[in-house]
Amino acid sequence: MRDEILPLELLHTGDSGDITDIDGEPSWINRMAELGVRIGSRLRVVQAGSPCLFQVGESRFSVRGECAMRIFVRPVIGGC
Repeated sequence: MRDEILPLELLHTGDSGDITDIDGEPSWINRMAELGVRIGSRLRVVQAGSPCLFQVGESRFSVRGECAMRIFVRPVIGGC
């Protein structure tokens, strides 16, 4: 079922999702938003695992396990 909300950590290489929530310290959430990683943004997993490499727009980001569990997405069928 593709209507579920999952942590980024559970997506596979090539999967895409719309960010629905970001959990953590306000300073980290704000920093992510400044970089374009915010609720409503679409991301694509470039390389699953730890670290997880994902792309938002033209920017790529790398986060380790705990941080990847704090970014929640709704998987998107058909990619970006």
